[in-house]
Amino acid sequence: MQRLTGDDAKAVEVLGATVNDTVRAGAAGLAALADTAGGRVVLDSRQVAHPTYPDAVVRTPGLVAVDVEAAKVYEQECFGPVVLLVATDSTEQSLRRFTETVREHGAMTAAVYSTSEQVIDDAREAAADAGVALSENLNGAVFVNQTAAFSDLHGTGANPAANSAYTDGAFVANRFRVVTSRRHV
Repeated sequence: MQRLTGDDAKAVEVLGATVNDTVRAGAAGLAALADTAGGRVVLDSRQVAHPTYPDAVVRTPGLVAVDVEAAKVYEQECFGPVVLLVATDSTEQSLRRFTETVREHGAMTAAVYSTSEQVIDDAREAAADAGVALSENLNGAVFVNQTAAFSDLHGTGANPAANSAYTDGAFVANRFRVVTSRRHV
C-alpha cells in the first residue's frame, strides 16, 4: 500500500478526496480506534497534497488490526479510508462472523480474494446465506461496488443495509430475493 500511495502525485490518481469532517476525523483518529478495540495501527493514514487541487483533502488508507472479539468496532459502519483487519482463528470462523454480521447489521456488497476454489465456494454460500452480493477476485478496472452507480439493484433487499431495491420482486412475493456473485471470466 505504501508503494501505491507513497508518491503524492501518483497517489491522487487512485485516491479520492474526503467528503466531510467526520470522514476526515475517522481517518486521522486511527490510534483512538485501535485503543478502543484493543488493536493496533498497522499503517497510519496520512494526508496527501494534491498538485492540481491544493484545497482537496486527500488521505491514504489506514489499516487497523483488531481481534474477532472486537465486534463493537467492526460491526459499525466506518466511512473513509479506513480498513479493519479482523484476526480470526480460521477461514471458517471468518465466514461465520461475516454471515452473522451481515445478517444482523447488513452490507451493501462483499468481496472475497482467494486462490482456493473451496474458499471461494464457501464464501459464495456464506454471502447467499447472509443476503449480500459477492464479488470474487475482482481487480484491475473492476471494483467491488462500481455497478452501484449504474444499477437500480444496488443492494439485494435481503439484509438490514439494503432491505429494498428498485428491481426488487417483493411486490409479487416478499419471501424471494436475488443474491448474485460475480467474477472475471
